[in-house]
Amino acid sequence: METKTRLLTAADIAKIIEMPDVLKAVETAFREYGLGKTIMPSKLYLELKQYNGDFRAMPAYVEKNAGVKWVSVFPDNPQKGLPTVMAMLILNNPETGFPLAIMDATQITSYRTGAAGGVAAKYLARPESKTLGLIGAGVQARTQLLALINYFQFERIYVWSMRKEDIDSFRASFKDLPIEGASIEKAAGCDIICTTTPARAFIVKREWIKDGAHINAIGADAPGKQELDPKILNNAKVVVDDIAQARHSGEINVAVKHGLFSESNIYSTLGEIVTGAKKGRLGNEITVFDSTGLAIQDIATARMLLEAARQKGVGHDFDVVG
Repeated sequence: METKTRLLTAADIAKIIEMPDVLKAVETAFREYGLGKTIMPSKLYLELKQYNGDFRAMPAYVEKNAGVKWVSVFPDNPQKGLPTVMAMLILNNPETGFPLAIMDATQITSYRTGAAGGVAAKYLARPESKTLGLIGAGVQARTQLLALINYFQFERIYVWSMRKEDIDSFRASFKDLPIEGASIEKAAGCDIICTTTPARAFIVKREWIKDGAHINAIGADAPGKQELDPKILNNAKVVVDDIAQARHSGEINVAVKHGLFSESNIYSTLGEIVTGAKKGRLGNEITVFDSTGLAIQDIATARMLLEAARQKGVGHDFDVVG
């Protein structure tokens, strides 16, 4: 029986986190979710409009692991020298409640979000996809790319951002990949498109999207956020990570609120597709994955990282409970 709690700092997580491992953990979490073997209460929001930010409590049980992530999203933080997203996670033994680990979850959040997009594209994008459009050039765009290159051989990667310096920084981080800056229209005309902006009015138009394209809609993660023209949703196979969360804070939330898209038009959850209960891509259709971020992704990734930390001697054990 455990008597010590492992503390893993951001530096510790950086030593052991690898996208291929996160992809496996996240796909397994979606499979368990699709089979109805997870417990995941709705994400709880604490909105602080006076500070232009919010906190989110995300508890879950998956694969005999339980825990909770406490994550903050403050868009103004980069101007203060802080990340937009910061998070901590507590991983517990579900049989006793003992805290197995306390860890920084900022990188976990980034990697598991990228992994969700990677898993979605694995099942929903055309296997022969050769072009990738990244709309947004921040942390989330980077982890989307890190995940997708595990499944696709891109001949051209187009990146759009409002700030040229962000594009330059992005290209410098991936010098071995065929990346170039582009207009938003050109980025949206690719085989796979990832939107990772904080937009509150759609910025991607229907006429830019070609038949057979797959879109990972990542940026909308709170009520009022929106990146895609609702016409795209109504002309696509829409897959969500979780129906309740998507309706509340995903890409579909604005369109549903204004009667421009019906919840009944959601094709399935990603978990249903991973388990085979629903088919993935069929022919030359447009597909959209509406990602809001699930606590099961965090807990599954955290458990994998705890095991890796123990094997590699990373982190420090503390007598937290006493």
